[in-house]
Amino acid sequence: MKIFNTLTRTKEEFVPIHPGKVGIYVCGPTVYDYIHIGNARPMIVFDTLRRYLEYKGYEVNYVSNFTDVDDKIIRRANEEGVDASVISERYIKEVKKDMQDMNVREATTHPKATEEIPDMIEMVKTLIEKGYAYEVNGTVYFRTRRFEEYGKLSKKNLDDLRSGNRSLLVSGEDEKEDALDFVLWKPKKEGEPSWPSPWGDGRPGWHLECSVMSKKYIGDIIDIHAGGEDLIFPHHENEIAQSEAANGKEFARYWMHNGFLKINNEKMSKSLGNFFTVREIAEQYPLQVIRFFMLSAHYRSPLNFSAELVEASKNGLERILTAVKRLDALSDEAKAANLTEPQKEQEQALQVYMDRFEAAMDDDLNTADAISVLFELIKYCNIHMDAQSPKGLLAQAAAAVKQICEILGIETETEQELLDSDIEALINERQEARKNKNFARADEIRNMLADMGILLEDTREGVKWKRA
Repeated sequence: MKIFNTLTRTKEEFVPIHPGKVGIYVCGPTVYDYIHIGNARPMIVFDTLRRYLEYKGYEVNYVSNFTDVDDKIIRRANEEGVDASVISERYIKEVKKDMQDMNVREATTHPKATEEIPDMIEMVKTLIEKGYAYEVNGTVYFRTRRFEEYGKLSKKNLDDLRSGNRSLLVSGEDEKEDALDFVLWKPKKEGEPSWPSPWGDGRPGWHLECSVMSKKYIGDIIDIHAGGEDLIFPHHENEIAQSEAANGKEFARYWMHNGFLKINNEKMSKSLGNFFTVREIAEQYPLQVIRFFMLSAHYRSPLNFSAELVEASKNGLERILTAVKRLDALSDEAKAANLTEPQKEQEQALQVYMDRFEAAMDDDLNTADAISVLFELIKYCNIHMDAQSPKGLLAQAAAAVKQICEILGIETETEQELLDSDIEALINERQEARKNKNFARADEIRNMLADMGILLEDTREGVKWKRA
């Protein structure tokens, strides 16, 4: 498998640190509100990466954190007059619900920043001892220029940042040795949660959290560190600096970043009125549709979210689910028999489609091409598999489609709202078969629907149906 490594800007053959095992760290959300549709993309993309690596036989340790101490959480808590932990725990539950609805599996570990403070203090101590950090009035800063490779991920030059990008500088320039130094530990403010430390009561900087949690739950070196491309700088750049300075080792072998999500070709923002939470989108579309939509483009490409494109994904997903049900129904009714020579060729064709699917996924997780192969497989099955096909062959065809869906995280147990559309599609296919005097196929569809508990009634006004 080849992965595009943001660090080297090239596709590289993936070789894990420990044979047969993969450690993946994905930066999780700050839990102060419902997650938005942009948050959903890395969750879905890297869940699919995990599923595919497991399909290939790897034991995957998948770690994704919850940032549960942050200015936004504190602000929300103060507005509601509650403790910050009340806000973070509330929205951790809501994030997990949205993840479940998008069929994003829970991580091997979901560490919370507030539960890892002692280890964060230890890393800051190490950085101070090594001369990479210093304390001023209760704030501890990282000496950015001391880390000679700073900028290797984002390809940013420190002098250019200093002279041309004032907006990127962290506050508190007057007390820092260098304006580009960033915060590792900040002192307590009134009304904020805090923890005791050698530099006074306070809390950790955001960048520090991920360095410490990834080290604890994966190790000094991560196989794959992933997240949205907006995290490349400064978050991931700072993670590299502090981790490699503290540990004296490479921080992560491969860096994967998904592209931005736009809404109707515009950047998503509250000021433009095009900011949507996953929960709001779920009121319009099943979240399985949103998952399928997110995977319809290559993860590194920008993705435009629009009603037309999501509707197209909805139709495509329905086509897949209809095909699965058709193959299952045919298989249930079919008889066991030895394969004829043409049927042996069909069996071989199924494997060819699976090989092509794997080739697409092996090429930097190209889910867009993988989905194209899935549609070709379904078309092939629709043409070549029928009531005369032997049970074993039909079962293999169904298994191939379901296997691909499982890797993509598409549930083949159909949601009620999709089922109605699937039934209508089969009825239309039956009508077309009758028109073409293919009565065997028409009867086959009627029997298939009957087995699924759907009763048809042919009337002058057209076909009516009801659930048994």
